[in-house]
Amino acid sequence: MGLPVLLAACSTQEPVPVDERSVYRSEIERIEHEVRAPARAEGAGVQVYPLRNPGVSELREQAAAAERDGDLEQAAMLLERAMRLAPQDPELMQHMAEVQLARGDYEQALSLASRSYDSGPKVGELCARNWRTISLAREHLGNSAGAVIAEARAAECGERKAPGF
Repeated sequence: MGLPVLLAACSTQEPVPVDERSVYRSEIERIEHEVRAPARAEGAGVQVYPLRNPGVSELREQAAAAERDGDLEQAAMLLERAMRLAPQDPELMQHMAEVQLARGDYEQALSLASRSYDSGPKVGELCARNWRTISLAREHLGNSAGAVIAEARAAECGERKAPGF
């Protein structure tokens, strides 16, 4: 077989698809890029935050540090402790949903993000993070149509105004 035949054979092969997840060094980096950063950009308007318990804030900060260090088990444990102190805190539920998403527990991530949305603001950054997490969890669970719907709902979080505004 001559060189022209080999070159012709090589040129007809399609490129190997690159898995999107392979461009991220970790699942947390992927969540930062696909959930948190777009939510911050879309939710730049009105933000609604509850009063914070100082003990919960400290646990949340420790969990964020553990997450940055790549210790998702420690982050989850710290967030569980914080959730015992503030079980209805939608931000805590969402943070735990993102950690569970990174750990590959998509059912738990879906459940927590849905609960966070139900008890949290329906506008702004947290709302967008909820729906982006729901979208990614549904995608991993094989519900592509549900993922597309959730992604559309994430975009709506920045378009709506809070009641009374």
